[in-house]
Amino acid sequence: RGLGDVYKRQPLSGPFLQAEGTIPLQAMIQTGLITSPYFLRHDTGPNHPESPKRLESVLERLQTSPVWSSLKHLDPRPATASELTRVHPSGYLKWLEESCGGGLSVLDGEDTVVCSESFQVALQAAGGVIRAVEQVFTGEIGNAFCAIRPPGHHAELEEAMGFCLFNNAAVAARTAQEQFGAEKILILDWDVHHGNGTQHLFEEDPTVHFISLHEFPLYPGTGAKDETGKGDGLGTTTNFPLKARGGDELYMDIFENVLPDIVMGFKPDFIILSAGFDAHVRDPLASMKVSKEGFARMTDVMTGLAAETCRGKLVSILEGGYDLQGLSESVEAHLIQLDQAARG
Repeated sequence: RGLGDVYKRQPLSGPFLQAEGTIPLQAMIQTGLITSPYFLRHDTGPNHPESPKRLESVLERLQTSPVWSSLKHLDPRPATASELTRVHPSGYLKWLEESCGGGLSVLDGEDTVVCSESFQVALQAAGGVIRAVEQVFTGEIGNAFCAIRPPGHHAELEEAMGFCLFNNAAVAARTAQEQFGAEKILILDWDVHHGNGTQHLFEEDPTVHFISLHEFPLYPGTGAKDETGKGDGLGTTTNFPLKARGGDELYMDIFENVLPDIVMGFKPDFIILSAGFDAHVRDPLASMKVSKEGFARMTDVMTGLAAETCRGKLVSILEGGYDLQGLSESVEAHLIQLDQAARG
């Protein structure tokens, strides 16, 4: 069963419509869900962990969840070259488009696989994130979750790596700054792998505070505690390298006892979550032991901090998560908390 079949289970107006018989939600503050069957066209070949099945499992789970009818369902749209060059140089865009045009191939000599449609899908992913930012800043939604692929936090300035093509979190940050005048952005990355690309893009920029919790040592090998930024950005990178097999208690100690001081001290105008769910206890690519309840509690802390610092303006972006059950149940728990925060 494909993602398109998931959407066919209920009547549609455009891509989505709330279930029949429910109270209209147009007047309510909602959480936006940005996704599309188009993301399934990014073909990574057989047995690749970052497969279309990830998104299919998430949407199948959500469509049977009570939270589904509470969400504002939004289509992505392709990012423009001018929007992407806020982060990546035009030469990289050209190289990536040409590299994808040759069909199924590996970009980084490791595991970043693309097909002939991957460039266009990546444009939609980045554009979906931009749409989420636009909707949050114009007050159309309270917060958002972008169920997109390919992911983005490993993408460097001019290098695709770690399954990532465009750095979606960085695109979101620059959109908020350049399009809506947000002065300070906080990016929290709880993916189990360090977000090297995001860190390197902003490590000299004092207007963006990047925080990462990640298993260490683990791919890509960056994210040591002493990596705290450079030049004018010194002090606005914070890494929490965590030993393997840490679970909810370890994460919540940081979320409840350390992060609030950092976030409140920085006073961001907007918060972005690089929400990977591969720290889940079932995930095959790492060794952490976070539960779906742990992800829900982490979300609750961050939405609370967003409410205190930036009127709740928060966009969450799907990164990793490679066990289908662990991923789908954690995304559901995450969205339930986002929805509760949006409703106040």
